[in-house]
Formats: sequence, C-alpha cells, structure tokens
Amino acid sequence: MSNRRPSQNARSFLELFYPVHYKIGIEIEDALREDELSRHQVAILWLIRSEAEDGRRLPRKEIERSLRRFFELQSPAVSKALRSLASGPGALIRIAEHPDSGREKQVELTARGRDRIERMVERGAAFIQTMVDRLSEREASSGVHFLARVSRIIDELEAEGALRRSRRRG
Repeated sequence: MSNRRPSQNARSFLELFYPVHYKIGIEIEDALREDELSRHQVAILWLIRSEAEDGRRLPRKEIERSLRRFFELQSPAVSKALRSLASGPGALIRIAEHPDSGREKQVELTARGRDRIERMVERGAAFIQTMVDRLSEREASSGVHFLARVSRIIDELEAEGALRRSRRRG
C-alpha cells in the first residue's frame, strides 16, 4: 500500500461505500433471496456459483472462511446454514467427504440447487436491468468494466497479503 495521502478520488470512492455495499448490495441480495432464503444461504449458493472451478462444488472450509469474513460467522452458524440447505426433499446442496481427505467436507449443489441458482441469476439480472435501463450504454459498460477491474485488484491485493496489512495500518 502507498504511504502517500489518499487522493480526492479515493475519498470520493469511500463516500460510495454505504450506497454500494448496503443500498445496492442488499437490494440485489434481496432479489436473489426471493424472501425464502437467508442472507447466509444466498451467500453460500453464490460462493459455490462464483468460486468453485466447476460452479458446482466447493470445500466446506472455503465456504466457512468466506462467511466468517463476510458476516463474522463462527463454525456452528455456518454448519447451521449448510444443514438447512442440505435438509429435506428440496435440498439445494449435498455435503460429502472430500475425495482427497476423509476429514474435509465438500459442499456440492444438487440438481434443485443448480435450478435455484439459475432462478437467482434471472431474478438478479432482472432487478439490475431496472437500473441499467436508466443508464446510457456507455455508462453501463463503463460501470461493468470499472467494477470488474476493482474486483480483480482486490483479488490481487488479497493474494499479496496487502489488504490485511492496510487494514492494520488504519
């Protein structure tokens, strides 16, 4: 991280934290939830969709690590959210032993879970379309480019360990 003073752009970007994280993020999350799933359940399904190499299965420890970071959840709360998604005839996930380790668990989407994620994608895209309809084509494509670039930078900084160091400095 740079030791120089934050620029006006950095400060302006910070002013968008509340509207982006809470107003926009929560509204999108609510569209994905369909008033049936909890925020934790949506996060689990979306993590599998986004982070799993095949979009279908992810180690439980990766899910727990992310939920701990996003929501400050401890292992029992993660277990509860996973059990709720894995229970009953409408189970959206299956929890099984990891093929490489008897101790590690793997979380895999069921066919119903894959269908549910497809519905989530459609509902989320339809909700976002209501915002995109109010933007010019250039604004929309620039926004997508910007957010994708910032997301990649966050991934790079995280891989470098720079995010952890910068949080401690503040």
